[in-house]
Amino acid sequence: MNRAEKDGRLQLSIRALTMIGLLALAACGGDDGVRPTPTPKISKPKSNDWRLYITGFDRDRLQRWRSAWMSGLEKAAKSGSAAQIAAQGALLKPDQALDDPMLPTGDYRCRTIKMGAQAKGMLDYIAYPYFTCRITAMDARLRFIKIDGSQRPVGDIFPDEGNRMIFLGSMMLGDETRPLPYGRDGERDMVGIVERVGAQRWRVVFPYPHWESQVDVVELLPKDQG
Repeated sequence: MNRAEKDGRLQLSIRALTMIGLLALAACGGDDGVRPTPTPKISKPKSNDWRLYITGFDRDRLQRWRSAWMSGLEKAAKSGSAAQIAAQGALLKPDQALDDPMLPTGDYRCRTIKMGAQAKGMLDYIAYPYFTCRITAMDARLRFIKIDGSQRPVGDIFPDEGNRMIFLGSMMLGDETRPLPYGRDGERDMVGIVERVGAQRWRVVFPYPHWESQVDVVELLPKDQG
């Protein structure tokens, strides 16, 4: 075989290999011969375990709930509000929770009591007037909504061990019509402990809220009680 014949056969081999490569790429689909990587489907967790949702910052606040409560109580009592605190009975006392903390759905009369000012010049004890709040059932869990006011907590209530439940939510402000999802803005996130302290009396305790106080206690009374 002379050199010309060898060169001819080499060229034919190169063309054949090139054609095979092009056919293989075409078989993969797509104009550029590259099959697109499918986008994975991410399903939102629907568990009722609050530990799957809570932020690290709120986990720390929740773990220190007793410190917040005792600090707030001490400051409020020293400010001259001991009589007002005593008048609330079990509402403002830790370790007074009763069994079966589940709240029935419906409208409630609610009020917020703030104890222990975060800064000088602020009051160490404030009891606000009653407002309307609502408990609804959504996605197999309870949901708390404050209906009126300039600061309106909104969030989910999760079951927990023992005689308490856990609130995770956010604060709506002013004329906002939709709450931020929990975990979107740390300054708006809220974490609380839900407990029953009477036959028809519940509370949500918020340790170390972002504004004003050491601890906030929200009282809930069914609206049909008067």
